[in-house]
Amino acid sequence: MNDFITKDTSVRTLIKQVIRLSIPAILAELTSVVMQYIDSAMVGSVGKHAIAAIGLVSTSTWLTGGLCISAAIGFSVQIAQLIGAGKEAKARDVMRQAIVISLIFGSLLSAAAASISGHLPAWLGGEKNIHADASGYFLIFALTIPFEQMRMLAGQILQSSGNMKTPSFLNIVLCILDVIFNFLFIFPTRTLTVPLIGISLKVYGAGLGVRGAALGTSLSEVCISALMMYFLLFRSEKLSLRLGGSWKIKRQCLSNAVRISLPAAFEHTATCGAYVAATKITAPLGNTAVAANSLAVTAESFCYMPGYGIGSAATTLIGQCIGAGRKDLAKKYAYLTIILGMSVMSVTAVMMYFAAPFMFAMLTKSAEVRILGTKVLRIEAFAEPMYAASIVCSGVLRGAGDTLAPSIINLVSMWGVRITLSLVLIKSMGLTGIWLAMCIELCCRGILMLIRTAGGKWLSRKAVT
Repeated sequence: MNDFITKDTSVRTLIKQVIRLSIPAILAELTSVVMQYIDSAMVGSVGKHAIAAIGLVSTSTWLTGGLCISAAIGFSVQIAQLIGAGKEAKARDVMRQAIVISLIFGSLLSAAAASISGHLPAWLGGEKNIHADASGYFLIFALTIPFEQMRMLAGQILQSSGNMKTPSFLNIVLCILDVIFNFLFIFPTRTLTVPLIGISLKVYGAGLGVRGAALGTSLSEVCISALMMYFLLFRSEKLSLRLGGSWKIKRQCLSNAVRISLPAAFEHTATCGAYVAATKITAPLGNTAVAANSLAVTAESFCYMPGYGIGSAATTLIGQCIGAGRKDLAKKYAYLTIILGMSVMSVTAVMMYFAAPFMFAMLTKSAEVRILGTKVLRIEAFAEPMYAASIVCSGVLRGAGDTLAPSIINLVSMWGVRITLSLVLIKSMGLTGIWLAMCIELCCRGILMLIRTAGGKWLSRKAVT
C-alpha cells in the first residue's frame, strides 16, 4: 500500500504528501508554459498572421486533446482505485486493455480530424489569407493524434500508480524537444552571431513557418510517446509487462471505462466546443484580435498550469484512497488540494496582472497585439482563484469516478454564461467583452464545483473492483 494512504492523518503529514505528489506535476506544467512562451515567440516573429493561423485552429486541437485525455481517464481512474485496494494484478489487466482500446480510438479520431482539416478554417470564420496555413497546421496535428493519445494514456496511468516524477520529467523533455524542432523547422537557413564570443554560425532550417511549428510539435509528440510507453511497459514497479497480465478485452473493464470516460468526454466536448464557438465569435474582429486572443491564452497558462498539476495529484490521491476504502482520508486530501490550488493560483494571478505588458513584449513585436492582449489578460487575473477551485475540484471528483457532475457544470457554465455573455458584450466591447464574459464564467464555474465537492456525494461512489 502506498505511503500516502496512512494512519497518520495529521494536517502536517497530509500536506507533505500532497506537496510531494504535486511538485513534479507543477514543475512539468510550469516548464510547459515557459516552452509555450518560447514557441509562441518563435511563431510571433514570423508575423501576426502566423499567430492568427495557429490561434484559429488551436481550440480545435484542444477539443481533440480533450477527447484523448477523456479516454485515458476512463482507465487511469480504474487503475488508481485497484492499486489503492491492493489489486495490482487486475490493474495490470486494465492497463493492457487500455492500450488496445486507446490505439483504436486514437486512430479513428486522427482520421476524422484529418478529413475536416481542409474545411476547418472556413468553418471557423477566419480571414482567407490565413486559411492555407491554418489548414496545414491542423492536418499535421491530426496525423499525430494516435501518439498524443498514447502519451496521455501512459502518463495518466503512471500518475495513477503514484509515479508523478517520470511523466512530469518526460513532459518537460517534450517541451524542450518542441522548441528545438521548431527552431529547425520554422525558420529558413540563416547566419547567427553567438553573443559575447562574436562568432558567426550558419544554422540550417527548413523555413516552413506555421507548418514547421506543427511539424516540430508532432515530432516531439512521437518521441515522448515512445518514451512514455517504454517507462510504463518496462520500468513501472507495479504495472510492467514482465509482471504478467491479460490482453483480453473484458466487458466489466470496458463498461467502467465508458461510465467514467463518457461524461469526461462530454465535459471536454462542451468546454472545447465553447472555445471553438468563442473563436468563431472572435474571428470577425480581425487578425489582430485573433492573435491577441491566442497569445493571451498562452500567457494565462502561466497562471493556471500549477492548478492542473495539483489537480493531477488530487486525482491520484483520491482514487487510491477510495480504492483503499479510506473515505475519511479522501475528504481531507480533497480539501487540502483545493486550498493549495487556490492559494498558488491567487499568487500567480497577482504576478500575471503586473507582468502582463512584459509577457506580451516577449511574445510579439506587434504593438496593437501587445496593447489589446495586456488589457484582456489583466481582466482574467481576477478569475484565477475560482478557476483554481474548478480545476482541483474536477481532479478530486475524477479520482472518485464522479465525472458526470463536472460535465454538467461545465456545459451549463460555458454555454449558459460564457458564450451567452460573449455574444452580448462583443457588440460594445469587442475582444474585451469576450474576456470579461470568460472571467465571470470562471467564477461561476468555481463556485458550482466547490458546492458539488463540499456536498460530499462523490464519497459515496462505489470503487472499481
